Amino acid sequence: MAQRGIQMEKEKVCCAICLDLLKDPVGIPCGHSYCMNYIKRHWDEEDQRTIPSCPQCRQIFGSRPVLKKNTMLADLVELLKKTGLQAAPADHCYAGPEDVGCDVCTGRKLKALKSCEQCLVSYCEQHLQPHYESPAFAKHKLVDPSKKLKENVCTRHNEVMKIFCRTDQKCICYLCSMDEHKGHRTVSAAAERTKRQKDFGVSQQKIQQRMQKREKDVKLLQQEMKTLNHSADKAVEDSEKIFTDLIRLIEKRSSDVKQQIRSKQQTEVRRVKELQEELEEEISDLRRNGIELEQLTHTEDNIQFLQNCPSLSNLTDSKDSSIINIHPARHFEDVNAVVAEIRDKLQDILSESWTKTSLMKTQVDVFLPQAEPRSRADFLQYSCRITLAPNTANTEMSLSKGNRKATMMHSENAGSVVMALNLACPEPLSRDYLCRFQVLSRESLTGRCYWEVEWSGRFLSVAVTYPPIRRAGYQSVFGTNDKSWALCYLNSRYELTHNNITILVSGPYSSTVGVYLDHSAGILSFYSVSKTMTLIHRVQTKFTQPLYAGIFVGYGSTGELK
Repeated sequence: MAQRGIQMEKEKVCCAICLDLLKDPVGIPCGHSYCMNYIKRHWDEEDQRTIPSCPQCRQIFGSRPVLKKNTMLADLVELLKKTGLQAAPADHCYAGPEDVGCDVCTGRKLKALKSCEQCLVSYCEQHLQPHYESPAFAKHKLVDPSKKLKENVCTRHNEVMKIFCRTDQKCICYLCSMDEHKGHRTVSAAAERTKRQKDFGVSQQKIQQRMQKREKDVKLLQQEMKTLNHSADKAVEDSEKIFTDLIRLIEKRSSDVKQQIRSKQQTEVRRVKELQEELEEEISDLRRNGIELEQLTHTEDNIQFLQNCPSLSNLTDSKDSSIINIHPARHFEDVNAVVAEIRDKLQDILSESWTKTSLMKTQVDVFLPQAEPRSRADFLQYSCRITLAPNTANTEMSLSKGNRKATMMHSENAGSVVMALNLACPEPLSRDYLCRFQVLSRESLTGRCYWEVEWSGRFLSVAVTYPPIRRAGYQSVFGTNDKSWALCYLNSRYELTHNNITILVSGPYSSTVGVYLDHSAGILSFYSVSKTMTLIHRVQTKFTQPLYAGIFVGYGSTGELK
């Protein structure tokens, strides 16, 4: 019987303040017992004007009770200790540095089970009971423990924020809505959360779709690597068979071909791997964004939800989809053809035609175009310095400022077009082959390029073109053939001309036009440049050769590259 009596509930011999076995137990008039030091400290920490009360039942005493050690209870505690009973909660029940502690507990705090949005207090299981039992707390909302309860309070009015101002996009209290936010569009925080959470569902769906697309792109790249390796291996094998008949004469050439193939193979495989890693990294980011949205969706605290939710534009904005063109397994077939020709024409190949074994055409047509820049600062990152080629300018055209400004000297035919074109020609061009109002530049354009043309006069035309064909007359003018694209400004309107087809395009007038080229992505964009960048027209096509940019000027007009 004595042993059974010892097995009492832990709470019966625990101090409600320190939550450990009683030490120097004392009883107070209401009947509850505490460690002597902890009850003294509790009363000492209270405001001196506060009447002493019991920490558990809140019974008030007329004066501070005289504390005397309860000898029988102290002996009982000692007996329990000898039996191995541990009345204190397990260590994992106490709040650590990363946990939310109970705001009511004194001494070592227990982990909070819930936080009350109304009280702005976090409670352990024991101190939470009044919220479940008392009708006075029936309308209080309990949420998961949070260390950020104070952030839910308006710093100006010291009131809980329960309203969301859509005008200013911030959480406010009811006093704010009658003060500085009076007349603004306001809704309850719960209503705003419901709306945004619905929008999150759409964003999560888009993220999932993008992730599936990227996963598909990764599979395509993996297949392309297999094709590259197979094609390279086959090219090496075939070339070795051909060189068997010519071993004495072209042993060195055989080694060179193998080296070129392997080098190109390594370069292309490395590039495809880099693209694959980029896609996999984006998939990882998308997956992480999806998880973060999911976690935010389950946050019960409306204020924390609204203050921590990311902008939907940041979630939905994305780069352009990848353009991955996978060719059949013929990356190195041209090598085999050339090697066969070497076998049949050994003497010519060794002396003059060896350069035909170039592997430049084996490049894999796989790329991930980057998103087009938005601000002028973004465009200027791709700025390229363009100069005009004097040998492509008519004698009536004057070039100045380091061959970056073109001016037509006469005043007649003011309606003629002026284009400045950045054109690198494989050989010098005669002035007679090009329209006398336009001039070409020296440099060829590949990759991502941006340049600006500032004009004055009645007419402007800015263009890009492939290396020009040698023909005079109207069809040599930019835009009148399938080799060039020209943006013209005439009679207060813009026109885009290509292959002698003209379309009207809209955009604000500016004395400066910006041209953006993403050669590999097939994007050519024209912008009106002022304080902001305004898109006039974008061309989407596939460029097969380097392009060249420039200016076409009429009499009395000028065009200057910036």
